[in-house]
Amino acid sequence: MNQKIKSKEKKAEELDSIKEVESQDLNINRFAHEQENTLLVWAKKFGLLVFEVVKVVLISLAIILPVRMFLIQPFYVEGASMEPNFYNKEYLIIDEISYRFNEPQRGDVVVFRNPDRTNQYYIKRVIGLPGESVEIVSGIVSIDGNELAEDEYIENLSIKNLSSVNLEADEYVVLGDNRMVSRDSRSFGPLDKKYIIGKVWFRGWPIDRASTFNRPTY
Repeated sequence: MNQKIKSKEKKAEELDSIKEVESQDLNINRFAHEQENTLLVWAKKFGLLVFEVVKVVLISLAIILPVRMFLIQPFYVEGASMEPNFYNKEYLIIDEISYRFNEPQRGDVVVFRNPDRTNQYYIKRVIGLPGESVEIVSGIVSIDGNELAEDEYIENLSIKNLSSVNLEADEYVVLGDNRMVSRDSRSFGPLDKKYIIGKVWFRGWPIDRASTFNRPTY
């Protein structure tokens, strides 16, 4: 009898042991499932975040690139050829769109490609327009025989003369404001419009000199 009781007790212990193991297995499986669900939720949220970031970047590029390529461009001034109106390292925004619909005007400050080295950029002021005759004698600029008043942006200086030049269609005479050190139409001749990138619209740096620009009155 005692052996039967012991046998039953042993079987009961074995059953309890099996149930305990099964319970542990269930807990482990439940924990693993919860972990898997957590990872899936995290991965989904991360994927949505990446998608939103990529979407914002693409939309920004779609807006910025056309503006950057066709409407405005940033440029830094290099050198002293436009002092005292523009100084070395000043940061400028160039309006590229205006000359698609209008012609450059006298007094506009323009950025253009060097006709001799098109990977090099210059900043100068438009002085002579297509169809005009331009001449410089003893620092005085004459347009069609009439002296050009430039007191608004330069002082008259004893500078290199320019023999009378008759400008053809789409040709311009461009000069630096600091004419003692400027390489301009006195060196490379009339500038063809095809080399002009745009006109200076805004100076953004340094902050204390930030400004937009108006054409001088002649």
